[in-house]
Amino acid sequence: MDEHKTPLLSKESSSSSLVISSLKWILKVVMSVIFVSWVVFIMMYPGNLGDRFLLNWRAVSSKTLFGTTGSLFLIFSGPILVISVLASLYMIISGEEVVFTKKKISKFPRFRLWTFPILVDGPFGVVSAAEFLGIIIFSVFFLWAIYAFTLRNLDLLKYFHDFAHSQSLLLLEITGLRFGMIGLLCMVFLFLPISRGSILLRLIDIPFEHATRYHVWLGHTTMAFFSLHGFCYVVAWTIEGRLLELIFEWKAIGIAVLPGVISLVAGLLMWVTSLHTVRKLYFELFFYTHQLYVVFVVFLALHVGDYLFSIVAGGIFLFILDRFLRFCQSRRTVDVISAKSLPCGTLELVLSKPPNMRYNALSFIFLQVRELSWLQWHPFSVSSSPLDGNHHVAVLIKVLGGWTAKLKDQLSKLYESENQSQLLSPHSYPKITTSVEGPYGHESPYHLAYENLVLVAGGIGITPFFAILSDILHRKRDGKACLPSKVLVIWAIKNSDELSLLSAIDIPSICPFFSKKLNLELNIYVTRQSEPLLEDGMVHKMVNPCIKPRTNGCPMWVLVGTGDNIWSGLYLISSTIGFVLMITLLDIFYINKYNITTWWYKGLLLLVCMVASVLIFGGLVVIFWHFWGHKTGEVEANGNDKVDLSGDETHHPSAELKGLDIEEDVQSFTSIRYGTRPHFKEIFESLNGKWGSVDVGVIVCGPASLQTSVAKEIRSHSIWRSPNHPLFHFNSHSFDL
Repeated sequence: MDEHKTPLLSKESSSSSLVISSLKWILKVVMSVIFVSWVVFIMMYPGNLGDRFLLNWRAVSSKTLFGTTGSLFLIFSGPILVISVLASLYMIISGEEVVFTKKKISKFPRFRLWTFPILVDGPFGVVSAAEFLGIIIFSVFFLWAIYAFTLRNLDLLKYFHDFAHSQSLLLLEITGLRFGMIGLLCMVFLFLPISRGSILLRLIDIPFEHATRYHVWLGHTTMAFFSLHGFCYVVAWTIEGRLLELIFEWKAIGIAVLPGVISLVAGLLMWVTSLHTVRKLYFELFFYTHQLYVVFVVFLALHVGDYLFSIVAGGIFLFILDRFLRFCQSRRTVDVISAKSLPCGTLELVLSKPPNMRYNALSFIFLQVRELSWLQWHPFSVSSSPLDGNHHVAVLIKVLGGWTAKLKDQLSKLYESENQSQLLSPHSYPKITTSVEGPYGHESPYHLAYENLVLVAGGIGITPFFAILSDILHRKRDGKACLPSKVLVIWAIKNSDELSLLSAIDIPSICPFFSKKLNLELNIYVTRQSEPLLEDGMVHKMVNPCIKPRTNGCPMWVLVGTGDNIWSGLYLISSTIGFVLMITLLDIFYINKYNITTWWYKGLLLLVCMVASVLIFGGLVVIFWHFWGHKTGEVEANGNDKVDLSGDETHHPSAELKGLDIEEDVQSFTSIRYGTRPHFKEIFESLNGKWGSVDVGVIVCGPASLQTSVAKEIRSHSIWRSPNHPLFHFNSHSFDL
C-alpha cells in the first residue's frame, strides 16, 4: 500500500462499509443543496424576484392548517431545522470514526480557503480566506438589500403623488420598516454560532470559541439595522407630533409598538456593554446585561407577531435546545478531586468526569464556583489529555482578575483548614462547590493530522499544549496510530517564575525514552529578564502542597460539547417533532377553532410552544439519557478512588522508568533564552530547511498580538515563491503551515 494513503486513527466498524459511506455522501449532498438554496433565497428576498417567489409560495402554502405563518416558517426557519435533523443522523451514522492520511507532497503551493490568514490586523482580528469571503458576501448582501428595498419604496410612492408631505413621511416610515426587515434577515443567523454544543458547529468542525466571533459580527450588524429601524420611526412620528401617542401603542391586529421599544432598549443595552472597551474593563457588567437576551427575544415576538417572528424562529429554537442542555448539565455539583497552587500563582484543579466522556485536546470548559458566585461562568482550557485517565480532567487557572483571586483565597483557606481540621466543626469547614459546562472544542483531533507541529504559546496559553503533548505521547507509548513525529514548542513568558507551569506535565513518566519516538523541542523565551535566576534550574519542580476539597459532588454530566451522538441526536429530533406536534394541536384546537387573530398573542404562543417542546419532549430524552448513564456505569460510586491527590490515575510504574534520569531527559529538549522575543521569520525559514516539503500544523494560543505576529509572518512567507514550501492553514487560534 502507498505509504501516503495509509489510514490512521481508523476503527473497524460497519461505518466503513459501502452502504454507510453512501448514506453519509447522500446526507452531505442533501444538506448542501438545502443550505445553498436557503441562503440564495434569503439573499434574493429583498429584490422583486424574491418578493414574487414569496408571494407565489404563500399563495400555494398558506391555505394549509398552519396558514401564512406556517408558509413563512417553512421557507425561512424550516431549512435550518431540517439540516439539523439530517446532521444528527449524519453524526449518528459516522459514530466516532476519525481517519487521517499522510498527505502527498504537491508540486504546487496549495491555498486553503478555510485556514489561510488574509487579514491579520484590524477590527476583525485574524481572518481566514473563507471568513474574509463571508464578510464580503454579507457586506454585498446588505448593500444589495438597501438598494433593492429603496427601489421598492420608490415604486410605492406613485400611489401617493398627490400628498407631498405624507409622501416624505411615508417614505421615512417604510425605510424604517425595511431596515427592520434586514435586521430580521441578519438575525436568522445570529443565534446559530452562539449555541455552544450545536450539532451544526460539530458537523462543520468549528469550535464554539471560534464561532463566537461570528455572533459578535452579526450582533453588531443586527443592532445597527434595528437602531436605524427605530430611529426612522421616531423621526417620522416626531415630525407628525404623535411620538408619545404612537410609542406606547399596543395593537391587537398589526405591529405592537411598545413591545418593540422594550425589545430595542434591551438590545441597545446588550450592544453598548458588549463593545470591546466596555467588555474588557467591565466584564461582569457585560455578562449580566447580556442576560437581557430573554427580554429582547420575548418582546420581539410580541412586537412582530407570529408571522414575522417565524422568520427567526429556527435559529432561536436551536439556541433554546442548547441552552436547556447546558442548564441541565450545570445544575450538577462536580467533585473536585484535587487542587494545588504553583509558585507562579497559577492554580490547577482536577475535576471528576465519567469514563465515557469524549473530548479532544484543545478543548475547554466553563467553570462555576458557587462559593464565589452563582451567576459567573468562566472558560478555561483543558490541560489534560483524554488519554491521561478515565476519571478526571484538569484545568490550569491563572490569577488575573477578581474572580480568580477569590478562588486562590478560597483554596488557601482550604489548605489552612486541612492542617487544623481538628479545630473546625464540619459546618465551618471551607468548601469549594463547582459546576461545569462542556467540554467544548473541535469535533475531531485535528492536531493529529500533521506529521509536524509548531505550537506557539504566550504565558498561560501553554495550557492546551500540555493536553496535545500528553495526547501524542500516550499514543506513542501505547503504539496507537499517531501522525506527528516532530513537535516544536515556542513559549514566550514574561518572567521565569512561569516556568513552574511545566510541572503540570511529566513527559518522561507518560512516555519513557520518548526521544526515540518523538522529536520534541521546547524553546522558551523569557522576555522581561536578561539573565536567569539562581533557582530557575529547579523552578519547574517547585509545587505547593496539593489539597483535596471536601465535597459531595459527582462526575461531570455528558450532555453537551462532543457528547454522545445517539442521545444528542434523539434529543434534537424528538424536540423538533414535538414542536411541530404542539403547533399542530394549537392550531387545530385553539387558534383556528376560536379564530385567534391577535398578532402579539400568537407570537407569544409560538414562542411558548418552542420552549415547551424542548422542556417536555427534549426533557424526556434527557431523563432517559440520565438513567442510561447510570445503568451503563457512567457514574461510578468509587470512581474517585482510582485517582490520587495529584489528579493522576493510579498505575504501576513501567519497568522502563527504573533508573531513568528524568531531569537530564527533560533538559535535553529544552532551551531557555532570556531578554528576547521569538523571531518567527527566522523560525519558519529554519523549519523549511530542517523539515523540508511536508505539512506543518502551526497552532497559536495566546494574546491577540501573538496571533497577529504569527499570522503576519505566515501570510508574508515564501509560500507563493516555493512550491515545496510547507502549507499554511488557519483555524481559530491555530494555523497550519
